[in-house]
Amino acid sequence: MMTMKSALITGAASGIGKACAERMAQEGYGVVVADVNLPAAQELAAKLAAEGLSAIAVHMDVADEQEVEAGFDKMMETYGSCDLVMSNAGVQIVHPFEVYPFADWRKMMAIHADGAFLVSRAAYRRMKASGKGGRIVFTGSVQSFVGSKLKEPYNFAKHGVAGLAKAIAREGAEYGIYTYTICPSFIKTPLVEKPTPEQAASLGITEEEVVKNIMLRDTVDGVFTTVEDVANTLVFLSKDQGALTGQSLRLTHGWAMM
Repeated sequence: MMTMKSALITGAASGIGKACAERMAQEGYGVVVADVNLPAAQELAAKLAAEGLSAIAVHMDVADEQEVEAGFDKMMETYGSCDLVMSNAGVQIVHPFEVYPFADWRKMMAIHADGAFLVSRAAYRRMKASGKGGRIVFTGSVQSFVGSKLKEPYNFAKHGVAGLAKAIAREGAEYGIYTYTICPSFIKTPLVEKPTPEQAASLGITEEEVVKNIMLRDTVDGVFTTVEDVANTLVFLSKDQGALTGQSLRLTHGWAMM
């Protein structure tokens, strides 16, 4: 077993998680690429290893308690520490509210809410036991603060993770455990792009109108946030000494200013 700073990132095989895994590996962390898509996670871990960086892949369904705990055990076995954890895995399912299937609501809650709880609890346990503390980062959203048509469960869950971060910040402070919620506006990732045609159909508008009049309407510059913006913020938070604990950082191009 080696001993080095480590970062476990869920949903790390694509999108925001992939960019953050790559960046933390470049920052010298041993990275656990955790994803339900194991072949894609293994491909990323192999790519990072080929670049002389340290990474392993684990299969992790964040709604499965045993899989989450096993993934963290593998992290400790490989790197000997649990320094930074990013609870990032997510999906998007859109429907008009009055016909939103309960089964889809429960799937969204399992991944976004149960997943955030299980991943952060696993991180907290190991950070507290180490005596060194650590940093737990949640991927929130601009929809941690505002509402959006067709996305009631997503809004519910993203408001919730911001609250979870605040509660853990209170309880974890004495152990040096700091928490944060990174809240980007729309980013061109599969989670955003996949439901765009469904949104257009449900609202009776074109996909171009979804982008212009929904995704970017409330930004000050009409610009998408990027996965690089999130990765840069994660690096910044990895160096925080508690001044920002419990806070939600808005990467929104002016949308939902405070």
